[in-house]
Order: sequence, then structure tokens, then C-alpha cells
Amino acid sequence: MSRTIEAKTRHEFKASAERVFDAWLDPVKMRSWAAQPVPGMPSFDIRRVEIDARVGGKFTFSDMREDGEAVHWGYYLEIDRPRKLVFTWFTSEEEEQENNSLVTLTIEPLDNGCRATIVHSMDERWAEWAKQTAAGWAFMLRQIDLYFGAEANCDQSSVQ
Repeated sequence: MSRTIEAKTRHEFKASAERVFDAWLDPVKMRSWAAQPVPGMPSFDIRRVEIDARVGGKFTFSDMREDGEAVHWGYYLEIDRPRKLVFTWFTSEEEEQENNSLVTLTIEPLDNGCRATIVHSMDERWAEWAKQTAAGWAFMLRQIDLYFGAEANCDQSSVQ
């Protein structure tokens, strides 16, 4: 078995844990926040959002980029609303066959909202992409926050 590395990010929301959790599993909400413009960044052309929100269910979403459609998919391994969501994450058939890309979203309630932490465990061969991966997840959390219309209290990213 190959070694893994982790890309991590954390974000604090003024929104409830339930609201943040649901944003990941509702296709209408996901399409809305994924297309949410972020200041200084181009808007996203979201093409597909398909979610079968059950353990063993598959999700697929895609967006158009300069070099074509970027498709992401995976399978839900654990759904514990509103605390934890665990899923695989693939961008190629090869990655799916290797099955060594795992994302864990944990959400902790706070007095005035919640803290979401994403840990993406992946094969060590992707080490040079770990910072970019953490930044990508942080970007998604910021998109959710903007979708809610709330200001973030904190945003931290790291790679281990």
C-alpha cells in the first residue's frame, strides 16, 4: 500500500452546522454555491450537479474550464448529519481504480455558527499538488460562506 499525504483546510461560518452540511448534499444548493462569484475570481460555468445523498451513493459535478469540462465524482462512505461527511474524490478513471483519494468534512457547532474542517487524504505522488488542493477546498468553503451571505471568522489552510 502506498503512503498518503493530507491537504487540510478549515473555515468558520456564522451559519449553523446543519445549514453548512446540507449545502454539500442538496444539488440545488451545491449548484448555487459552486457558481457563486468570488471577488477577484472569474465566475464558474457549472455544467452538472448530480447527487445521490446516501451511503454508497455517487455524486458528480463538472465545470467548464479553458481546456474543457472538468468532471469530479466520488461515493459517499459516511453521512452523519450535521457532523461528518466522508467521500471519495476522483477526476480520472485511473484514480477511481486506485481508490486512494478520501475527503473527510467535519463540522463542529460553535456559539455563533460552526467550524468546517476538510482533510483530503491522497497518494503521496500528489504531494506537489497538496497546497493547491487545500486551497481548492478552502475556496469551496468560501463560496459556501458567500452563498450564505455571511462573513468568515477564520480561514486557515495547511498541508501535512
